[in-house]
Amino acid sequence: MKIKVCGITRKEDLDALVQLGADYAGFIFYGKSPRFVGNKLDGRTVRETGGKIGKVGVFVNADPQQVLQTVKDYGLDMVQLHGEESIAVCQQLRLSVPVIKAFPMGEKAGGADYAAPFMAVTDYFLFDTAGKEYGGTGRQFDWQLLNGYSYDKPFFLSGGIGPEDAEAVLRWRHGHLFSLDVNSRFETAPGVKDMDKVAAFIKTIKK
Repeated sequence: MKIKVCGITRKEDLDALVQLGADYAGFIFYGKSPRFVGNKLDGRTVRETGGKIGKVGVFVNADPQQVLQTVKDYGLDMVQLHGEESIAVCQQLRLSVPVIKAFPMGEKAGGADYAAPFMAVTDYFLFDTAGKEYGGTGRQFDWQLLNGYSYDKPFFLSGGIGPEDAEAVLRWRHGHLFSLDVNSRFETAPGVKDMDKVAAFIKTIKK
């Protein structure tokens, strides 16, 4: 199982993720996010420091040309679309870079069905806890809502996953679960990661 640590804003955290063997680092390019990376890390730093880790850019309803320019500037390996991006936008971006499309999960089964029309224009889905704002809520949704998920598309599991959840994830282990996506529960402040917690989590998941 792979691990993505999202909301990276500091060079030292990115360097630590590379050393710890995380699979992906997530960089948020949504200006309203407290973890907005655009004014904290420049593209050259991300390209050079994160050479050995998958670099994922997170965007919310951004202009496709802006997304592609950011992919080039930061050397991104994938883009994660966290807004109401259309099938056409996903298709356009996927011509240049792999696409993760995020979908919010509420309290009722069937939320994953909204992803079905995007099967042909994405590489991965991501399921996160529904909230009033875009981005993470720090809360978990009921993973059992995905027990009926049968689409042939691997997904990232996000939403309030914390250090204490490693064993529960390993027990659940859905057949199409590709990667965990962690963020705020591993922080001392927005965008500042507690690398001791990250290290222990990676060790447990990868054991």
